[in-house]
Amino acid sequence: MDQYRFCRLGIDDLDEILAIEEAVYTHPWTRGNFLDSFYDRHEAWGIRDQQENLVAYFFLMPVVDELHLLTFAVDAQKQQLGYAHIMLKKMLQIAQEQNFLSIMLEVRVSNVRAITIYQRFGFLEIGRRKSYYPAHEGLREDAIVMRIEAVPT
Repeated sequence: MDQYRFCRLGIDDLDEILAIEEAVYTHPWTRGNFLDSFYDRHEAWGIRDQQENLVAYFFLMPVVDELHLLTFAVDAQKQQLGYAHIMLKKMLQIAQEQNFLSIMLEVRVSNVRAITIYQRFGFLEIGRRKSYYPAHEGLREDAIVMRIEAVPT
């Protein structure tokens, strides 16, 4: 893995974020979704490589005593190099520093790679949301709801 640095993300980073989002997701967030998240001041963090290219990002929304992972992606060319694990550790650090009790997320039932990454990191399935995500040809796909405790051990 190359050297990297964490960075807070802002609207100036939106084109790079969208390039990754649109390359890795079948139903990506829109520019408007990201703008809403920025305007609502959600936690937006990324990793940049030595050439200052955006490699990965996540957006977290506070909900009472929990952080909700809204979107999370690693550049398709940089997947399977450990960046997802590094980003998950950063999310947990943010949750602990800001005294949130847990992090919650939804993931498509078909996204086996992401589910495996989340489980290996310690997320547990806590439920399902029927027909949560849009799918091809007007169909819908279920979501698995997962959570990890953020209390320092």
